[in-house]
Amino acid sequence: MGVWSKLTRRSRRDVTSAEDLLALARGQRTGSGGVAVTNDTALRHSAVWACLRLRADLVSTMPVDVYRRVNGILVEVPKPPVLVTPGGTKVGINEWLYSTQVDLDRAGNCFGLITERSGVVGPDGRGLPGRIDLVALSDVTVRANGSEITKYTIAGKQYDPWDVWHEKQYTVAGVPLGLSPVAYAAWTIEESLNAQQFARDWFAGGAIPLAELKNTAKTIDKKQAQIAKEAFKAAVSTGDLFVHGVDWEYKPIQAVANTSQFLEARQFGLSDIARFFGCPGDMIDAAVGGSSITYASITQRNLQFLIMNLGPAVSRRETAFSQGLVSGPRQVKLNTDALLRMDPEARARTIQTQINSRTLTPSEAREYENKPPLTEADWAEFDRAFGSRNAQPTPPAAPGAAS
Repeated sequence: MGVWSKLTRRSRRDVTSAEDLLALARGQRTGSGGVAVTNDTALRHSAVWACLRLRADLVSTMPVDVYRRVNGILVEVPKPPVLVTPGGTKVGINEWLYSTQVDLDRAGNCFGLITERSGVVGPDGRGLPGRIDLVALSDVTVRANGSEITKYTIAGKQYDPWDVWHEKQYTVAGVPLGLSPVAYAAWTIEESLNAQQFARDWFAGGAIPLAELKNTAKTIDKKQAQIAKEAFKAAVSTGDLFVHGVDWEYKPIQAVANTSQFLEARQFGLSDIARFFGCPGDMIDAAVGGSSITYASITQRNLQFLIMNLGPAVSRRETAFSQGLVSGPRQVKLNTDALLRMDPEARARTIQTQINSRTLTPSEAREYENKPPLTEADWAEFDRAFGSRNAQPTPPAAPGAAS
């Protein structure tokens, strides 16, 4: 039975929060001595942090552009303020995109209060959002009727759906909230966090005894054992010698935290978590075994990551922004070219090929390099150096060749 159906089997109008879904997906598996997995405690795991950071870093640094289709061609138009400073003057688009992408990737949902509206009327007859103040996941619960959310409760106060910005990903039919990767990866994360806790307790001496001190000659009672223990500790704590006869045997207990099985389990957890969060293991510095895939360049590696891992999330966000933040025929695009930056030599070859094939003009190429168009004086200088602008440049002669 699914998480949502278990939660709402008594009533399709039960109040639900992301934390409720997390607890149900995890089950009551965590013991009293274990680490409870929540959206916050999951960040203690380096693989979780690395996956969320990588995806949010890339999405938040993609330029946001708005286009309008004119005669079949997309023409860039000015961005509305909500796509420049969506959280007010102190919260720019980069920070806002980073925060929302982290929530989407760890919980499948992000929420914000629409505190200002623009003068542009949206499809629902209300003004489009002019400012969206993000809220913590733990402060949000929703009331739903089937797959439709009817009320949001944020920090104890109720809001209608049109007052709340809600994006979701990892959706399934009939569920008004996105599925949480942290919830479904909870067992793997819990195992890794418990292993970290064990290792910490081990090195602090609190998990299991560090060593065994045994009397091989006779059985001793609790009082004698305590006296021997205190004498031993008093001696070794200062680095002094512990003097005893032939009846005492000291044997260090091998640390479980150093066994190959323990280390393999922790290493497996890294790649397992990477799969849950849609990041290739090698991109978060997790050891990858058995893979023979190689890439000719970093651009190819980034292209594979964009297509297979990040592209769908980018497309969903573009759709959400186009439908909810701009009006009419306008559409929002996140410029993924920022992820596919080439090295200078490859970039120059690509631009030259486009110019020679007449798909790019020299002025457009210079604009890519943040340079102004060539002036007549610039063209005249090129003509003096390479001949007429209508002629192909003559390659320089080889050294020692006859002129």
